[in-house]
Amino acid sequence: MELGLYTFADVDPNAANKGAEGARRVADLLEEIELADQVGLDVFGLGEHHRVDYAASSPVTILAAAAVKTKNIRLTSAVSVLSSDDPVRVFQQFSTLDLLSNGRAEIMAGRGSFIESFPLFGYDLNDYDTLFEEKLDLLLALREGEFVSWSGKTRAPISNRGVYPRPLQDPLPLWIAVGGTPQSVARAGVLGLPLAIAIIGGEPRRFAPLVKLYHDAAARAGQDVEKLKTSINVHGFIADTTEKAADVFYGPQAEVMDRIGRERGWGPTSRHQFDVSRGPHGALFVGDPETVAEKIIAHHKLFRNDRFLLQMAIGPMPHAEIMRGIELYGTKVAPLVRKALTAA
Repeated sequence: MELGLYTFADVDPNAANKGAEGARRVADLLEEIELADQVGLDVFGLGEHHRVDYAASSPVTILAAAAVKTKNIRLTSAVSVLSSDDPVRVFQQFSTLDLLSNGRAEIMAGRGSFIESFPLFGYDLNDYDTLFEEKLDLLLALREGEFVSWSGKTRAPISNRGVYPRPLQDPLPLWIAVGGTPQSVARAGVLGLPLAIAIIGGEPRRFAPLVKLYHDAAARAGQDVEKLKTSINVHGFIADTTEKAADVFYGPQAEVMDRIGRERGWGPTSRHQFDVSRGPHGALFVGDPETVAEKIIAHHKLFRNDRFLLQMAIGPMPHAEIMRGIELYGTKVAPLVRKALTAA
């Protein structure tokens, strides 16, 4: 199983000098990706957002900078909001990243859990589903071959045009990211594409039926189920002790979830809720290396997932604490998990 990290490059939304705040976060982020590579983690993902509280509106640009500073770690969006972008540009940008990284680029495409990009780029939210379906269809055509012919309702048609550069990997890896919508899960299965499930609340075991749905949809569509890949993407943090991990992570986690909650109508986070969620059956993977490794292993038995991505850099998490968490993830947690799964 691949082990990795993802982040949205959180910044202080109240910073007076937003350029300076963005520069600070991007510099820290590049150090985090470089360290993740050095300690042997497999994947680093960066999510696209168009909000005041996140710096990564163009993940591929930051990942390109990371590509020349790293050697082995795979570099992916987490996610690319395909619905409000042009698939041709997405493909060209990630193909370029693939060339820069010597074949380590991936796209994780999703419909987006935030909607700011739709009015920003002139799209109608009434077309939310159609935009993703058509643009995914075009992106798949771009991966398939050098010359593309395509037509749809959401952009101008393409008639036998070559699209360049071509990636080093053939095809360029493409994952579908979902937040729990069954239709999206089934679509990934029908297309035979890898599936990434975001689990940021509730009990992860409740998401297990989605994996079965994914496999069933793929089998009915004639896809080779044995070739399907799944990832679970979660929030969490690793420190030298479980007590420290919980104390450091609670404030930033609560701040972000409360900010989103005020927008979406759910109540504030409490320390009791947080502590329950970091228990054996909750969605937070917070603790010392042994605790987090045990929870990753336990959930692998549930999901049989091929990839596990952890979001530690969330909200105003101190950079030094993130760096220590990455070090522990690569040097302590990863060996424990790999040893257990190899022996299983």
